Amino acid sequence: MATILITGGTGLIGKALSASLVKNGYDVIILTRDPSAHKPEEKIRYAHWNLDKQQIDQAALAAADHIVHLAGAGVADKRWTESRKKEIVDSRVKSGQLLVKVLKENKNNVQSVISSSAIGWYGPDPLIPNPRPFIEEDKPDTGFLGETCLKWEESVTPLKQLGKRLVILRTGIVLSKEGGALKEFRKPVKFGVAAILGSGKQMISWIHIEDLVRLYIRFIEHASLEGIYNAVAPKPVSNSELVTKLAKELKGSFYVPMHVPAFVLKMALGEMSIEVLKSATVSCVKVHLTDFTYQYPTIDAALPSLK
Repeated sequence: MATILITGGTGLIGKALSASLVKNGYDVIILTRDPSAHKPEEKIRYAHWNLDKQQIDQAALAAADHIVHLAGAGVADKRWTESRKKEIVDSRVKSGQLLVKVLKENKNNVQSVISSSAIGWYGPDPLIPNPRPFIEEDKPDTGFLGETCLKWEESVTPLKQLGKRLVILRTGIVLSKEGGALKEFRKPVKFGVAAILGSGKQMISWIHIEDLVRLYIRFIEHASLEGIYNAVAPKPVSNSELVTKLAKELKGSFYVPMHVPAFVLKMALGEMSIEVLKSATVSCVKVHLTDFTYQYPTIDAALPSLK
């Protein structure tokens, strides 16, 4: 079987993807700043890279048949100070530039690069509900995340000139019981509170972690597929519906819906509150045209598996 080289492989998506790849017979190499900090597993090993020095383990590169590029500092992990925003951008752009550099300068057998991006590319819905969900051809938003996604995608675009098949997945809010956004939504529910953010009407374009992993593997395995795709479920959901259904799933009828005013979120989160309160209805029609079948197309199908 082929060998998959993964950047950002120690994160939420990377761990789930690595496990699934191994189950499907692939060998996995995960790039990390400190390989010695990770214990090798069956069919998974760790190799060194350094973004600041623009270095990568040459043996790992030589062994790779495909690259999955997930690297990037967590957008919601910390408050958006100017230094944090720079870290968010640099971690994505420098890693993409490094891949271009090493693939250009070194002999390799890499057939394709499947790169992560985000639906932060898109601006807010002009109307709620949005009669025309955002599609891949839409222009990037002019806000921080829109500009970040633009730079992120531009950093890997030169790979096409190197003859590599390039796929970019603009990923929605990933729902996983192992962490990420769902972990934050669950915190108040533990105390019987369904915390609805702002008006609660803002639409969330989400995807179940298992469907996202299956998408990555599909794009690895289908050499005819390339370009940009929105990695979101077919049925976006409002913040209010997501939170109340999650509370009902976890607490039955023992919860109280409570709105968190927008001004409170702005004080607590600063500029990041713009994204928390933004409504973005994103289309997955292009993914459907690849004959991909979602295991979790609706929030009702997804939540029972995420307890």
